[in-house]
Amino acid sequence: MGVLPSTDVDNLVCDVLVIGSGASGLASAVTCAELGLDVIVVEKEPVLGGTSAWSGGWLWIPRNPLAVAEGTVEEFEQVRTYLRNELHSEVLDQRMEMFLEQGPKMVDFFQRHTEVQFFSGSKMPDFHASEGHARGGRSLCALPYDGRRLGPWINKLRRPLDLISLAGMGIAGGADLNHFLNASRSARSMLYAGKRLLRHARDLLCHGRSMHLVNGNALVARLLKSALDRNVRLLTDTLVQQLLQEDQRVVGARIERSARPFDIRARRGVVMACGGFPHDRQRIARQFAHAPDGTGHLSAAPKGNTGDGLRLGESVGARVASDLPHAAAWAPVSSVPREDGGFSGFPHLMERAKPGFLAVRQDGRRFVNEADSYHDYMCALFDACGPEEPPVSWLICDHRAQRRYGLGWSKPFPFPTASHVRMGYLIKDPTLAGLARQCGIDAQQLEATVNSFNQFAEKGCDPQFQRGESLYNQNQGEILHGPNPSLGSLRQGPFYAVKLVPGSLGTFAGLHTDACARVLDKNDAPIPGLFAVGNDMNSIMNGFYPSGGITLGPGMTFGYIAGRTLAGLSDREERDEG
Repeated sequence: MGVLPSTDVDNLVCDVLVIGSGASGLASAVTCAELGLDVIVVEKEPVLGGTSAWSGGWLWIPRNPLAVAEGTVEEFEQVRTYLRNELHSEVLDQRMEMFLEQGPKMVDFFQRHTEVQFFSGSKMPDFHASEGHARGGRSLCALPYDGRRLGPWINKLRRPLDLISLAGMGIAGGADLNHFLNASRSARSMLYAGKRLLRHARDLLCHGRSMHLVNGNALVARLLKSALDRNVRLLTDTLVQQLLQEDQRVVGARIERSARPFDIRARRGVVMACGGFPHDRQRIARQFAHAPDGTGHLSAAPKGNTGDGLRLGESVGARVASDLPHAAAWAPVSSVPREDGGFSGFPHLMERAKPGFLAVRQDGRRFVNEADSYHDYMCALFDACGPEEPPVSWLICDHRAQRRYGLGWSKPFPFPTASHVRMGYLIKDPTLAGLARQCGIDAQQLEATVNSFNQFAEKGCDPQFQRGESLYNQNQGEILHGPNPSLGSLRQGPFYAVKLVPGSLGTFAGLHTDACARVLDKNDAPIPGLFAVGNDMNSIMNGFYPSGGITLGPGMTFGYIAGRTLAGLSDREERDEG
């Protein structure tokens, strides 16, 4: 089950070919298979899951059935109002309207018919408090999953990102993370963390990897199991060389496996789900103003996401958006040295909002509300830097904060920091002035900045950037810390710093599509037989980032929509799925 025929077969035939194995591509494959179609998924990497397997696994789906079941019922117009404000547009395009209509139906479809099950983010607020925002109820995440249910296919699931996991053990947000942070303060949390670590040790001994899957790893595992249950054929280590066309219709693809070419014929169509272009230096040079030569950007996405889907689409007449205000989901990352001499990007998503942290530029001044979203952080940095100033910043904390929350790749107590200091990743000094000199920051200004910050932090206010005032800031901070969950002074040396450089979690600019995920040509007409989902599809948010989960939510929704369209169901046709 789930294995393609042996490669002595020259030509392979299916109804639908999906190129890429992240959540969006697998959602399309599972939908097609559930609706009776024969599906092949090809993945160029040796593992399945793409960026989704490394992600937090959150989906933004307003009016989803889990929220409704909890009593959170909101009108379409409230969501539309928020999106019009966030997208700076009076009119929402047809793709957005389709997403708002079909998103809840997608959740219901997967919950009722597949292994994919969610829990509600009832207290997960939108990023911004603009009109129409929600204090919770628009987000959901996959429930944890037992990897043993995948059988031998667990070895084909991409492991959690090693930089942010604990020896390969994923840690979910919320209660799971809080127990680990409080393990040295609470007997209950210590017992919880100890049990999790013992289970992980057992899994490593018996299976070579964690079997308690959380976050995006759990989402992909659930989708993978659903695909296997429906006899979707999956092929890894397979490169797509070109799309096949007949009479202007995409009818399949030429692939390469084990240095041999094969043709896969797809009777209904091909779905592009290759994960965008976070590691395509040529396109980065064209689309990212801060990286005009294609360097100077360090994405946290897998290295295999090199823009294959966009190039394949362009080869048959598709267009890639080039006019978005932001071509990617920006995030501050730190450069972690690898054994091969290169660097990986550690995404700083959590600790910036905790008490005892602040961020400065080279001049020693703050430039942002550090507790705002990762995308907002980088937008503020780009805006603050002049044309000749590199968009870099320093995240600084005191000893108490580092020992409690960690700082990037350097983990909190009881993990030591010495090795990170030796390799130059973590800068450490007994005094702020000494820290500034090591980092090349204006020392006098940094001391003035921290002194001013401390005085206000101890009062629980931030008159400069209003940190900790929004519900999102408070949720990202330390809930029990007062008087402001996000503000704490930096007083206890030694002090620590890491250098943050421009990075991204994925790209927004993608292939132009219609409301059914059909790829459009230069005349805005659908290219017959070609669909795009996930980060290969131009973001319906038009380069803005209004809330967490606006990649996976639309990604899985349009995977579902593409699947229905390929199965011959119209965009609004109802099907008796009982």
